[in-house]
Amino acid sequence: MSDIVVYYSLEGNTEYAANAIASAIGADLLRIEPVKAYPGSGFKKFFWGGKSAVMAESPALRPYAFDPEKYERIIIGFPVWAGNVAPPIRTFVKENDLSGKRIAAFACESGAGAEKAFGKLKRCPGIEKLEAELILIDPKKKPSAENEANIRAFCERLSVRA
Repeated sequence: MSDIVVYYSLEGNTEYAANAIASAIGADLLRIEPVKAYPGSGFKKFFWGGKSAVMAESPALRPYAFDPEKYERIIIGFPVWAGNVAPPIRTFVKENDLSGKRIAAFACESGAGAEKAFGKLKRCPGIEKLEAELILIDPKKKPSAENEANIRAFCERLSVRA
């Protein structure tokens, strides 16, 4: 059994972290994308992304290959939108039975809201708890020693098998 990092990234911050985590722990990597892309900048990005997050939308995703039976642990990564999990992650969780899997999560934010988003993720069917949580502040856009240290500590915690 192995691990997989499943993530959605709009601006590259979550992708940066997902790649670092997958590389450090030897996990598979799965990027999910909505069929209709969200605007990547300006007012439309905040309006449409925020509306989609607040309204708890579950957008259709581009086809992806994922067999939950292959994985013992699923590490979910997402940007925080209006204190919520990014909608493509909501769709992924709804489409896949994660019951009995070890789940960890990381969130990239510019301001705040990750704790609230983790709380909402833990209320999703099949996710009883998160074995590890990581909050990063724009790790690609604003590289910092603190983000890198937090990624290392998260990976070390994941490397300890129960």
